[in-house]
Amino acid sequence: MSQTIGRTRLAYSRAWHHVSLASPTTPSLGRLASRIAILLMGKHKPIWDPSTDCGDYVVATGCNDVLVTGKKKEQKMYYKRTTRPGVMKSLSMESMIRKWGGGEVLKRAVRGMLPKNRLRDKRLERLKVFEGEAHPYRTNLMRFEGRIRQVEPEVKTEVLKQTSV
Repeated sequence: MSQTIGRTRLAYSRAWHHVSLASPTTPSLGRLASRIAILLMGKHKPIWDPSTDCGDYVVATGCNDVLVTGKKKEQKMYYKRTTRPGVMKSLSMESMIRKWGGGEVLKRAVRGMLPKNRLRDKRLERLKVFEGEAHPYRTNLMRFEGRIRQVEPEVKTEVLKQTSV
């Protein structure tokens, strides 16, 4: 007996969400990363299962305006290790933003929020980050600037002949 009820293909379809970091109501980096991770995993969907990849796409724009609290820009360090013993390089968040942009900081924060399994890299590929507001995914977005994008469906009309009895 099948445990599937209804149309599951529609439930597994991937939507596109837009997150603008330039907005004044944008939360701090950690809170934003956890919300993005939920969208990438698909935990907001009723069909969520830890072993399946049913998450959505997320487009983050304005990453150069990433908001962190306290002195994290100067004090938070990112470490890179190599296979050689005694070789560990450190980089502060401020220098990472200067070198690679705020998008890399956001990606690393979201990567830390995702489960450590074989789906992690596939989920992270669906996160698209951009330093400015321009991006090539405007036609794919489900929500853009807080509004639901309206797509006009094709309407097929049929003329029904009524027979009089």
